[in-house]
Formats: sequence, C-alpha cells, structure tokens
Amino acid sequence: MRDPRRITCTYYIESAVDPAQAAAGLAGEQSSGTFVSVPGESDRLRQRHGAEVVAVRELGEVPPSLPSRTMPERVTAAEVVVEFPMENAGTDLATVLTMVAGNLFELSQLYACRLTTIHLPEAFADAHPGPAFGVRGTRKLLNRPSGVMIGTIVKPNVGLAEDEYRAVVRELARASIDVIKDDELMTDPGYLPLETRVRVATEEIRAAEQTTGHPTMYAFNITGDLQGLRRRHDLVVEAGGSCVMLNVPVMGIPALELLRSFAEVPIHGHRAGLAASMRHPGLGVDYRAWQKLARLAGADHLHVSGLGSKFYERDEEVVANIRSLQTPLGHGEEPVPTLSSGQNVHTAGLTFDALGSQDVLMLAGGGIAAHPDGPAAGVRSLRQAWDVAVAGHTLQDGAQRCQQDGDPALAHAVDAFEAVS
Repeated sequence: MRDPRRITCTYYIESAVDPAQAAAGLAGEQSSGTFVSVPGESDRLRQRHGAEVVAVRELGEVPPSLPSRTMPERVTAAEVVVEFPMENAGTDLATVLTMVAGNLFELSQLYACRLTTIHLPEAFADAHPGPAFGVRGTRKLLNRPSGVMIGTIVKPNVGLAEDEYRAVVRELARASIDVIKDDELMTDPGYLPLETRVRVATEEIRAAEQTTGHPTMYAFNITGDLQGLRRRHDLVVEAGGSCVMLNVPVMGIPALELLRSFAEVPIHGHRAGLAASMRHPGLGVDYRAWQKLARLAGADHLHVSGLGSKFYERDEEVVANIRSLQTPLGHGEEPVPTLSSGQNVHTAGLTFDALGSQDVLMLAGGGIAAHPDGPAAGVRSLRQAWDVAVAGHTLQDGAQRCQQDGDPALAHAVDAFEAVS
C-alpha cells in the first residue's frame, strides 16, 4: 500500500532533453530507480517507493548554468514538482535531506538543479520539537517584551588577548546591549579558549547587570568536534551562560538536532558556509527550503543576512527569508530572524518598513563598535533609529530631535555610516 503522506519538492532544472524526461530521471535517482533496470525492481516496489513527477512547467531556452560532460549552447529551463513517499525517509532529517538534495545535483543531464521549496507533511513536522525558545523565550530571557533586539559581534573577531577581550565585553555589557556573540571564526583557540571566554564574559555580564539592571545574552560559539559538543554546551550552562551558537552548515543539520536534544539555553544558528550551496540560482537549496529543516532541528535564532547588507542577497530575498521564518511550522516556537552583515542606523528603517515587525535581532558589528562616540552610543543610536522608524519619522528628522534633546548619538551615526544606496 502506497504511503499517502508525501514530501513535495519544487526544483528549478535545466536540461538538453525534454524536461519531463529529465525530471523523471531525477525522481528515479532519488527514490527507487537507477540508470538501468536491476533485479527486484518490481512494479510493486516502484509504485510504493518511487518518487513521482506531478508537474512540469517549461520556462524557455537558456544558456546552461552549470558545467557537465557535454556543453550544449542552449538548454531548456523548467520548474518541476516531485513528490517523495515519506515512508522512504521516515522522519529522519538527514535522510530527508539526502533524498531531496543529494545525488540529484550530480546528474549529468541536468545543467541546473536547485531545490526551491519543500512541503513537509504534518506528521513529519510534528515528529520534531523545533525551537525551544524562539522569539518568546529569547525576549523573556532578555526581559525585553517588545521592541527590536539589538546585538553585536565581538570585534576584532579573532586575535584578542584575554584582557583585551574582557575590555570589549565589559563595554558592550555596560551599554545594555541585548546580545553579544562570538564571531563564527572564534571557536576554541589556544590563545583565548572557550573556557576562558565563558569565565570572562559571564563575570562581566553579571557585573554590568548589577549596574544597568539589564540582562545581556552571550552566544558562545561551541562549533567544533562532534564528540565534544555536549561538554562545550555544559561548560557554558554551568557557568551561567544563556546561549550557545552553532555554525549550522558546517556542523550539519544532525549536529544541530543533537544539540537541541540536550540544550538548556537558546541555540543561535549561524549560517556560515550556506552560500556555497545557495548563492548560485541554478544550484543547491533555497534558504526558504533549508530553514524548515534548521527550524525542525531546533535553531532558536537563524541568520537571514540583512537589508542593505554587504552580502549578496537582494533586499527582497532577505525579506522572503524572514517571512519564511515567520510562517508556522510544527509545534516549535517561532525562531528569531537574525539580521547581520553591514547593519547600522540606515538599515533600521528599511527593515521595519519592509516587515512592520520588531521581532528581529539586529546584529551590528561595525555599526556599534565603530560609532564615533563609542559602543554605548552605537547601541543607543540603533535603538533610536528603530524608534524613529516605528514612529514613522525620517531618520534625519529623528536624529535632529534626539540631538535637540541632548543626545547626538543618532546624528553622529547618520554621519558616520553610509546610507544604503
């Protein structure tokens, strides 16, 4: 009996043969078929376990996007929809990812292959707890029930000695920032080990809270060998840390799921390396598909790039990334969309105007550390920029009003950082 539960995927493909034929080859490769008939490949087996092409929409002829054994001048582009029996993978995230985004990228007859959307049955989503904290849990830990969440990265990101690192964390924590995080490159180097950073940062954050009354969350990067993942998590938690960070594309979805199984604090999901399988429009996996698996695996915060950023994604793509995180999925909490890469006072209004929501974490590295009046003014100016945007005022008018009230932080930030073109 054929399993009625289907995992439905949409792909963009290019082929030199009829797109329906190419899609059938993809479906067979990723389910019950191979390039020749083999003993035991019965009609019953194909009917029960074979993937099925349910739609093909030709998009015209284009130059091939990817190299292959032969290179025709023109190929046919198409959008194809393939349904996979859930029975083939069960509810295992690694198996599903292998099924829908595995060997198909290697097929020589495909001159482009990109997974653009994935629909998972309720039974699949319900089998995974998803984020434990998400937006609501993070806000509770930060004692910030409303308003944008402001964060930063320790800068310089690598190379700091212990006393230099302490000075950076101290200044940021005393600025009443919401989140400080390690850079993705900072894991457990000999010159500033994770254990040292945990000790120093928790000391400084506790001391700052006694003065400011504001709790600061620190996302300690515990990326590293899989065997030591639990030990590094426990090191953070036992010291009183309130967040851990994982480079998800580097460690993999299964590592994230493993961390979620014992994590006692929010998991900050970094996307370092994701663009290698996402940037080219003719290859890999679209963010909106990938984020579903990362959410089900348990990420509480997920990087989405940023509007007006230094990275490659256009603003409309970033907005689509954020919207995808805000779409309900399973029983888990809604994750925190985490904005990064070149964020400053000029991108606050862009973001609020596009989203109409402040349920985001804006990470500004240089936008805080490079403020001419220091990091505390950098944090304050970002909050002011968001307040101005929410109130419907222009950034320039808001900066002038703040300056008239005796605080030039926003005005100085407007002048210091380039407006988004």
